[in-house]
Amino acid sequence: MPGQDGTCPRLPMERTLQGRVALITGSSGGIGLGIARALAARGAGLMLNGRRPAAEMADLCQALEALAAAPVHYLAADVGHPQASQRMTNMALEIFGRIDILVNNAGVQHVAPVGEFPIERWDDIIATNLTAAFLATRAVLPGMTARGWGRIVNIASAHALVGSPFKSAYVAAKHGLLGLTRVVALEAAEAGVTCNAVCPGYVRTPLVERQVAAQARAHGVAEDVVIRDVLLAQQPNRRFAGIEEVAGLVAFLCSEEAAGITGAALAMDGGWTAR
Repeated sequence: MPGQDGTCPRLPMERTLQGRVALITGSSGGIGLGIARALAARGAGLMLNGRRPAAEMADLCQALEALAAAPVHYLAADVGHPQASQRMTNMALEIFGRIDILVNNAGVQHVAPVGEFPIERWDDIIATNLTAAFLATRAVLPGMTARGWGRIVNIASAHALVGSPFKSAYVAAKHGLLGLTRVVALEAAEAGVTCNAVCPGYVRTPLVERQVAAQARAHGVAEDVVIRDVLLAQQPNRRFAGIEEVAGLVAFLCSEEAAGITGAALAMDGGWTAR
């Protein structure tokens, strides 16, 4: 029932993922950390990953462990390097014995015209945003199919569905990630394993904050102008998606209720791709 202030009290989170283990790449902050909190609140054990030193993550892991009532571990690894990606999955499998949920979230960005796009930045973006997802999926999928249950969620982007100028590598990687999602979904369709892509528009993360600052400097305008007239110009709702919104959708896709959803590109873009 509504309280005296007219709001409905938040119900206790059901621990629907108790006993499950989730590996989340790029989870030391931003969207990945939001997803980690959402899955921990549902009882999942966690293997976190990011570029922050392990010492900086100790308190956060302890807090998430208390929330999940399950083990939480962290490995500092740049998944854009195949050896680091393999070390991450090997460590998770050694600690937990299995991975039930894989969330491929790690991502980097660079903005430049095609003719001026540095080759090394192209390689880094493709490696981190696409190849790392393939390598992690390749490592965990056989175990998921053998056990008859698994959830793979790829954090793609509205740029998996449409293009934008000056983002050739990012758009190419996210389109590729959506293609990978569909192939994995088809291959695992009869094995109790789902694979889906979440396609947010702009989410206010440190990555987007840096884009805002860079665009403001490049165009010589205030940051609020960049937000309104550049970043959110294509989103009819004219607002950033919340990290909690993305995390909530990922948590749903990991649930039993989402068992019939696979191979989907789920847009959370304020109507951007509805045009």
